[in-house]
Amino acid sequence: MEIETLDALDEHLDEGDSVHGLRLQNLDLTDYAPALGAHGDLTGLVVLGGVVPPDVAEVLHRGGAIVFPQVADAPIDPWRGLYYPEDLYAGLEDGYSATPDARAYAWSIDGRLRTDAYATLVRAIHDDSVTDDLDEFVEGRSCVGVMGGHALQRGTTAYAEAAHLGRRLAEAGHVVITGGGPGAMEAANLGAFVPDADALPEALTRLAAVPSFHPDITTWARTAMGVRHDLLRDALGEFDADPSLSGVEPVLPAQTLGPTARSLGIPTWFYGHEPPNVFCDVVAKYFSNAIREDGILARSNGGIVVLPGAAGTVQEIFQAVTPLYYAPDDRALPPLILVGRKHWTETVPVWPALQQLAAGRRMAAALHVVDSVDDVCSRLPLATG
Repeated sequence: MEIETLDALDEHLDEGDSVHGLRLQNLDLTDYAPALGAHGDLTGLVVLGGVVPPDVAEVLHRGGAIVFPQVADAPIDPWRGLYYPEDLYAGLEDGYSATPDARAYAWSIDGRLRTDAYATLVRAIHDDSVTDDLDEFVEGRSCVGVMGGHALQRGTTAYAEAAHLGRRLAEAGHVVITGGGPGAMEAANLGAFVPDADALPEALTRLAAVPSFHPDITTWARTAMGVRHDLLRDALGEFDADPSLSGVEPVLPAQTLGPTARSLGIPTWFYGHEPPNVFCDVVAKYFSNAIREDGILARSNGGIVVLPGAAGTVQEIFQAVTPLYYAPDDRALPPLILVGRKHWTETVPVWPALQQLAAGRRMAAALHVVDSVDDVCSRLPLATG
């Protein structure tokens, strides 16, 4: 049993239940020595990170608990789970290289740590914590994955269309999941994030002033963060913002992770040269790209929409097709919708290959190619949750 809040821990201890099998995740255990010590035998209790003062540590060790300490020499907290964009971009006023996101990427590709068992363990714990939080975030919700190229520039018609697609999906009650990066991913997250459709045109106009993250990620991110904060003010009212627009105090989870949260990014430091976009209610960023890609597909229970893209997008299409191809007969198949008939039949002729694979199989009914984003929503199941 995982316990992630002090209230839940207090309730458990007050009831006098056994602590065997408990996992205390990232809690501040200051002043908990008497309450924990009263249980005597703490065998099977595991403390994962958090604040563990010396007196509490002594009680835990004496009682037989297992304590995983905080990690002091890594740029991330492996126990924390999901991020707000403000977490990843803290310190942006000093340039992107100063942010936790950039420092985590540099740490992840440090050749000295590639085969270091300690660093490998920290990354694995981190990704498991992210997955744990992510499962809680999407539970009971209809999620639609939107895939597309990272090179799509702000200010283009295609970018605006991707944003309007995200808006329509959110209005239909779906959580919009993307790979969390720039381009088409940013556009879809933006559309889902705006509080109402009337706010989208102004946001698109402001973002168009900095079309790409090349060559200056700092300006690209600062422009987007300014738009994000204004959208949050419109939705949530005033909150304590840094005038530099580089790092506000994150708004309360109850306000951002509730049933109205519809924009989710799942990026990876494997592609750390592509910065994460800021138009997500929360960000599930991974070190392992394999876990991240499987996570996007597995959670897109409402379907997957694929916008025009190149090699990376083609890879994602066939990753999505494989479980459809081998799905058992009793499993419902979410739709896979390719947007841009000419692109997917002529420019990058994936559609003919999909048709050949699907011939005579149940998956044929789940595959669609459409001319524009206007044709997408009618091919998706109704949202639930």
